[in-house]
Amino acid sequence: MTYTTVGVAPAGGADGWRWPIATMADVARLAGVSVATVSHVLNGTRAVRPDTRDQVLAAVRLSNYTPNTVARSLATARTTTIGLALSAISNPYFGELLRSIENTAAAAGYTLLLADPREEPDYELTVVRRLRQRRVDGLVLAPSGEPTAVLDYLIEHRLPTVLVDRLIDAGLDQVGSENIRPVAALVEHFAERGHRRIALVAGHPGLATTVERRDGYRLGLRRSGLAAAPELIVEGNSETEAARQAVHRLLALDRRPSAIIAGNNSMTIGALTALREAGIDVPEGMALAGFDDFPWADLFRPGLTVMAQPFVEMGQRAVELLLARMADPLAPPVTVRLPPTFVHRDSCGCPGRFRAVPTSQILEA
Repeated sequence: MTYTTVGVAPAGGADGWRWPIATMADVARLAGVSVATVSHVLNGTRAVRPDTRDQVLAAVRLSNYTPNTVARSLATARTTTIGLALSAISNPYFGELLRSIENTAAAAGYTLLLADPREEPDYELTVVRRLRQRRVDGLVLAPSGEPTAVLDYLIEHRLPTVLVDRLIDAGLDQVGSENIRPVAALVEHFAERGHRRIALVAGHPGLATTVERRDGYRLGLRRSGLAAAPELIVEGNSETEAARQAVHRLLALDRRPSAIIAGNNSMTIGALTALREAGIDVPEGMALAGFDDFPWADLFRPGLTVMAQPFVEMGQRAVELLLARMADPLAPPVTVRLPPTFVHRDSCGCPGRFRAVPTSQILEA
């Protein structure tokens, strides 16, 4: 090998000399072993004597060898990358889910390629195509409200895929929260405290989570013996500003609600903003609860009562399902439903009641 002179000696080096980009053959020559032995040490494909292994690793450090992932992907038809199509930028509530997916993928030796579909079906298909063109080994997708085109594309090209958060009947592996019974439990919680007009600020139309949370709202009304009032379901579009405007519409009703359930954390912020603008105190003038917890929810006064989704576990399970799918493409599809936690603070009108209760303790079987 040749050397290149640099102005400053690199860490661990001397005399101002530094190795150029090293190959596995260079490592083998330094260690006095075969290229195959170096490959076995680095990839764990065969047992190697401890002293030989130490020689190889010392040569790796000395030469600053980095495995050629491009060459490896050509040889194995794997790139050790996972595509993630998730609106983590336009929808901040996905941040914790993104971190969990990245951490779990990294622990398994995979790198994430992230694309934001922006909740737009046409752009969703575009970014998924781009991820496949980059030869990702598999995909984690939070599908839009109109996912037919992207799902047809994934099934046609047989790309291992796991759906996350929004669960639909598509014959794919998927993991997400329970939605129906937890929202029903929030309605019943308000009804038990004497509320008879309970409103729902619903999410983006067509999303599986929006549909299920609407169903949960109606279920809670039926269980509580309350009549459904169509004017009490308003669209917050899963966004803060749309939710703010929706709550103002609720407040303008001749018979406005006495309690509001917001379908996600962005809409909870929008609801709080509208109530503050209207000079209405929570919970004295309006009881409030939301779906999704967030780091500063306990800092509000009053603290926000919410159903907290298990984002860390959701991300972990999504990657585990994807790795299993890549290992066994013909296995039957798996659906995982994870229960959220009822975080009982005092925006619902129950002062001094902070506690986190698994929904398994408050929901009927």
